Amino acid sequence: MTNPTRWATETGPGHSQWYIDRFRKLAVEGADLAGEARLVDAMVAPGSRILDAGCGTGRVGAALAARGHRVVGVDADPALVEAARADHPGPRWLVGDLAALDLAAAGEPEPFDAAVVAGNVMAFVAPGTERDVLARIAAHLRPDGVVLVGFGTDRGYRLADFDGDAVAAGLRPEHRFATWDLRPWRDDADFAVSVLRRPAP
Repeated sequence: MTNPTRWATETGPGHSQWYIDRFRKLAVEGADLAGEARLVDAMVAPGSRILDAGCGTGRVGAALAARGHRVVGVDADPALVEAARADHPGPRWLVGDLAALDLAAAGEPEPFDAAVVAGNVMAFVAPGTERDVLARIAAHLRPDGVVLVGFGTDRGYRLADFDGDAVAAGLRPEHRFATWDLRPWRDDADFAVSVLRRPAP
């Protein structure tokens, strides 16, 4: 790990287990945990190869795998990755730093059709690595591949900075919504879902 993530430095002991328990409880209660996956699924072809960047406990990647996609999930927190492996067998779940992502070295050289960055991941990466994270994700996409990124607008990462980082990383902004279920964007929204694309040559 090159730099500690905000997930590691800004949360207390036991936070990862709390997070794991929370989503296991929500799943048992029948909560809808697949909203992000439905949007990604609508934007890609059947059987697409999808990167779940910052996969956490695997809920988004698992829902995409259940829809027939080939999923690789990566997260910096080994406890979350272990929970993903235990709860959602099928996809490949890996521990890794998104700012230095090199999946070819982990035996995953094939480019991805899409990537999803859900759950406020961009607000939890190591400070100053946001552009690197977007660049490494972009490097793993095929030309014309799409990235969907969602995070709260009050999490300390300004949307103007995100947009500049995305463009510098070689991604083209295409759409922005206020929710994963496509409610229209407004400037006072407390959440942003951005659709970016790696341009074809």
